[in-house]
Amino acid sequence: MKRIIPFVSSCDKKLTNLWLKYLQNEINEYEIVLFEKLSEHQKLTCDVAIVANPNPLDIMQLKNLKWVQSLWAGVEKLLYDISNPSFKIVRMIDPILAKTMAETVLTWSLFLHKNMHLYGKQQKQKVWKQHLELLPEEKNILILGLANLGLESAKKLKENGFNVLGWSRSKKEIEGIKTYFGNEGLIQSLKNADIVVCLLPLTNQTKNLLNKQKLDLLHSNVSLINFARAPIVDYEYLSKKLDKSELSHAVLDVFYEEPLEKDSLLWENENITILPHISAPTNMKSASKIVSKHIIEYYEKGIIPIFVDIKKGY
Repeated sequence: MKRIIPFVSSCDKKLTNLWLKYLQNEINEYEIVLFEKLSEHQKLTCDVAIVANPNPLDIMQLKNLKWVQSLWAGVEKLLYDISNPSFKIVRMIDPILAKTMAETVLTWSLFLHKNMHLYGKQQKQKVWKQHLELLPEEKNILILGLANLGLESAKKLKENGFNVLGWSRSKKEIEGIKTYFGNEGLIQSLKNADIVVCLLPLTNQTKNLLNKQKLDLLHSNVSLINFARAPIVDYEYLSKKLDKSELSHAVLDVFYEEPLEKDSLLWENENITILPHISAPTNMKSASKIVSKHIIEYYEKGIIPIFVDIKKGY
């Protein structure tokens, strides 16, 4: 009889079934079983689970878990929903995911750099007006967060000629990129930025990081891209600054509630581009291979993959 690996997911049925298909194809040695189909005995004997936006009440029923493998890069929901978990949390670290994010960051940076947001607005107003376009090396793009996603994005922007700045909580050195760290570094880097790209994890330290005080450091031609998490940015104050032309544009891919409510005023702001959380979707094929490798190494060698530091939140 094959060992049972629970799959705990709150995704819709179609997406859940797709994940099951990809995971089971890669993890032939074990049987991937939806949480809802587990027997009470199986719930008490499994020590590893694969999770995708899991219901915390479901996770709590798996009382002997040693670790869980998240299919997403962000795991803040797990950390906030389950206080002091007794098991390790392994987030998805996939080179394909980082590559996808880097491509998306480049795409929307070019969108802003080439004034596409302005031309889109002008078309609605039937206005014929050309705008000055700077050379890429004259444009400072600040990446907030220099982990896997941020590092790949910074390199991609650099390859395309932009002057790239980077900020992280602790000091980092990256060839060809001016880096800042700590609160003073954040203040200085924001003052120097033309486009700000947020790729930070959501933690107690990053929550509301881009608040009124920090947003006021940005000059009026600055645009913001948020591909991280909504609570990092004060969206209400951001909207006010955009309305008053104290900032140029915002590209938002993440929101407090998703899908974004139809009555949200963000939809109506012509200075905001809204995306439906598509900046870096997990690739099922590559992610399933990574999950398979992790689980096999655990059962054959006793190795738990690199896991999240609960105190840091990443």
